Amino acid sequence: MSDESYDLLQDEPPRDEPAGGSPPPTGLVLVSTPIGNLGDMTIRAIAALKAADLVLCEDTRVTARLFSAYGIATRLAPLHDHNEDGRIGGILATLRQGRRVALVSDAGTPLVSDPGYRLVRAALAEGLPVAALPGANAALLALTLSGLPPHPFLFLGFPAPRQAGRRAAFAGLRAAERAGLQATLIWYEAPHRLAESLADMADIFGGRDAAVARELTKRFEEVRRAPLPDLAAHYANTAARGEITIVLAPAPADTTDSNDLDARLSEALQTATLKQAVATITAATGLPRKQVYARALALGGAREGKEGKQGQGSALDPPRAGGPWNPTT
Repeated sequence: MSDESYDLLQDEPPRDEPAGGSPPPTGLVLVSTPIGNLGDMTIRAIAALKAADLVLCEDTRVTARLFSAYGIATRLAPLHDHNEDGRIGGILATLRQGRRVALVSDAGTPLVSDPGYRLVRAALAEGLPVAALPGANAALLALTLSGLPPHPFLFLGFPAPRQAGRRAAFAGLRAAERAGLQATLIWYEAPHRLAESLADMADIFGGRDAAVARELTKRFEEVRRAPLPDLAAHYANTAARGEITIVLAPAPADTTDSNDLDARLSEALQTATLKQAVATITAATGLPRKQVYARALALGGAREGKEGKQGQGSALDPPRAGGPWNPTT
């Protein structure tokens, strides 16, 4: 559909406002829709969609089912990540004519990990009216069901799909927590990446309490609450389905001290080389790598002093056939 297709609305009279109650907002209206259960559609949302001259949606097939359930006959047009920039000019032209344009996503609140932000920014920049109607949101519902502190919270969208980017982002959050951030953390995640993301979270954030909310408001709704390592182990062996939200408890007020760092290093070095252990602990604590590496070397020297007289190797020694220990390997 080209931008010109929106101009077809100029030949149609504006839709009448429904009788009774306050009239639907004018201009661009962001309308929240159910995240699963169609019964969660609000009366105001139905009225706004019926009164709109045009409804923008991610997938016309998905929104058509919602329209069928509530007898909504307004024209639909797609707006998604791949065409949003190209559609903005035509939509703004329609709004300048005084038409009502509603924006919905496939489920939940528009713009929250869904398209529409660039359109809203463009409309605001031109001084065009923008309104929003509240409704269902998976992140907030999962937060209230998680049993974790409800505020403050930080919604982070979807983790990076690739492990390197994902772990880097988690490590950055851990560093922010060490600098003072204390908030319940919330992510959306695709079912095929859930187990991997939980495993990475367990490595970086440790054994904190968390919750995985799945298929909220639907027939097979499930909220599983457990420490991160337990959730990672469960979903490593159990395939997840449906829409998923992860909620993680805030960082403990107690930050990592030298004794805790020593304990973490000692545990990591039981099964990993020095280089691997330093990388893991650096990511988990958010401490500078040089600090963790220096502490690992100091810890190794102390152990060598205690154990060397008995002819025992240091706990930092990686398995080797012979030759001197090289801490850079």
